Amino acid sequence: MAPPENMSSEKKSKIARIKYYQKLKLEKGMRKLARREKRKKDREELGEEAVPKEIPKTLDNMRAPDDTFVSDDDEEVEMDEGDDEYQEYETGVDPKLLITTCPDPCRRTREFCQELLFLFPNSEYFMRKGYRVKQITQYAVNKGYTDIMIIGDSGGGSGKRPYSMILSHLPQGPTHWYRLSSVQFQSELDSPAERTEHYPELVLKGFQTRLGKRISRQFQCMFPKLKDDAGRAVTTFFNHRDFIFVRSHRYIFDSMDKVRLQHMGPHFTMRIRSVQSGLFDPRYGEYEWFRKKKEMDKCRRKFHL
Repeated sequence: MAPPENMSSEKKSKIARIKYYQKLKLEKGMRKLARREKRKKDREELGEEAVPKEIPKTLDNMRAPDDTFVSDDDEEVEMDEGDDEYQEYETGVDPKLLITTCPDPCRRTREFCQELLFLFPNSEYFMRKGYRVKQITQYAVNKGYTDIMIIGDSGGGSGKRPYSMILSHLPQGPTHWYRLSSVQFQSELDSPAERTEHYPELVLKGFQTRLGKRISRQFQCMFPKLKDDAGRAVTTFFNHRDFIFVRSHRYIFDSMDKVRLQHMGPHFTMRIRSVQSGLFDPRYGEYEWFRKKKEMDKCRRKFHL
């Protein structure tokens, strides 16, 4: 259908461009579909002699080269872990976590702390009140805690929510600061599984650089080595493009041959902001790594974990 004669030339040209673009897009789609059908037919006729499928290009398989990339059995990483801050874990000391919040936390942040008590074994909640971070840290050291976690929330208003996590290993560090997002409680999941006090199986996946190995090492040392298979519980820290997805599930055996997962919660996403040597000290602390957004986010194919 042609544009009306009383329409201005500018509007006519715009409509013509839109129609021409739609026509090109349709033709491109038809050619792509024809190529796909031809490849499918060739594979059916030629079998093993057919042209192999092309690997789709993604940000993961086109990842920019990184000198800090290491394998799972890297000898240098094993040597570093043999002489790091987590040696008491290797001697059989069970981790013990103290969880607290920022001053005057919102309701959702307090509820999130209660959810974390189910996620991390041997964890306890400490009400912040008017104590400073150094006072709480010293208290945790004196009481024999191996880690301390501080949950901060976002700015004021009705939309306040858990926003940050500061995680320090005691008594010497290191301290990791994370940004939190996509927080879901157990009550917000569809048909969640009931929680038990069994120790879960820990799964760490996607940590491929030296920085990623150091972060996963801290997660590993927050869970007891002894797992209880009777609970059929599994906690996963999955790194994908520098976002760490935390999930908690339970295995459900429908039969001897069929197994499925049921969510337990909580579910949330973490993104590393900084790694600091020693205990938390935002003013005089020594930083091993700090995320510089303008410099580090220029290349979409560059990942750090």
